[in-house]
Amino acid sequence: MNKILIIQTAFLGDVILATSFVSELKNKFPNANIDFLLKKGNESLLANNPKLNSVFTFDKSTGKWKSIIRLIRQFRKEKYDLVINLHRFASSGIIAGFSGGKKRYGFKKNPFSFLYTKKFDHTIGNGTHEVERNLSLLQEFNVSKKNCPELFPSDADKQHVQKYKTNEYYCIAPTSVWFTKQMPTHKWIELINSLPVSSSIYLLGAPSDNVYCQKLLNESNAKNVVSLCVELSLLQSAALMKDATRNYVNDSGPLHLASSVNAKVTAFFCSTVPDFGFGPLSDDSETKEVANLDCRPCGLHGHQSCPKGHFKCGEIIL
Repeated sequence: MNKILIIQTAFLGDVILATSFVSELKNKFPNANIDFLLKKGNESLLANNPKLNSVFTFDKSTGKWKSIIRLIRQFRKEKYDLVINLHRFASSGIIAGFSGGKKRYGFKKNPFSFLYTKKFDHTIGNGTHEVERNLSLLQEFNVSKKNCPELFPSDADKQHVQKYKTNEYYCIAPTSVWFTKQMPTHKWIELINSLPVSSSIYLLGAPSDNVYCQKLLNESNAKNVVSLCVELSLLQSAALMKDATRNYVNDSGPLHLASSVNAKVTAFFCSTVPDFGFGPLSDDSETKEVANLDCRPCGLHGHQSCPKGHFKCGEIIL
């Protein structure tokens, strides 16, 4: 096996979890050139990864079909021995199916899986972790069933966050794209107020999360809270999380950032459940959730509002 392409064009967390797949492939085929295709905007996650040869981006802003055709033409020239699609949606299935790879593997759920040379089940809800589901595509190669994802902050990234590590500190990533996957504001404030006043508390997120984090900062009245949403890149955030006394996150991308650097983490699962397979993988990790709610889980990805109107899974989680 000389040339391999991995496709994962889903969300940030999915790309992070796919790095464990990269590691296992490199362990099995140390001399292979491994390339990776992801969605435009997520490429910084794979910076400095020594196990990857090239990283390609799927940029829908230039026109979805134009980008698909461009990538197919490019990949057919590469003459891959193996193309593996970890994504389950149509666009990635088309790219994988017409990539020209000698072997084309992916999940049966992809509507274009009929173009694969081998396809696999993908079952959510039985406690199997997404890392394990991905690795099931490599079962014929006798690889590990589970390992941790890994990101590679640069020396410059580590140096950049060193100034925030002068005393005990905690990191909190309080936001989510989905309302029902995000713990309520007053619960985050309750958590902030419970942490030692002698420590530093850093709020993490994308620049677009800064308004919400400033709201937490102001309403908590704590003097030891700082928002770093506009200060840190994803890899810098991971480098900061690595040495935190504790990281607190929702069921969202920062949870997987913590796993990627084996950081101590507590993950709050409101409307979703760890049995979906997206829980933390750090050695020191825990999940918190409200048990025995008959309306939970109410969906795989969460909702913009509670379908029942009470949001008990978030309101009584602490």
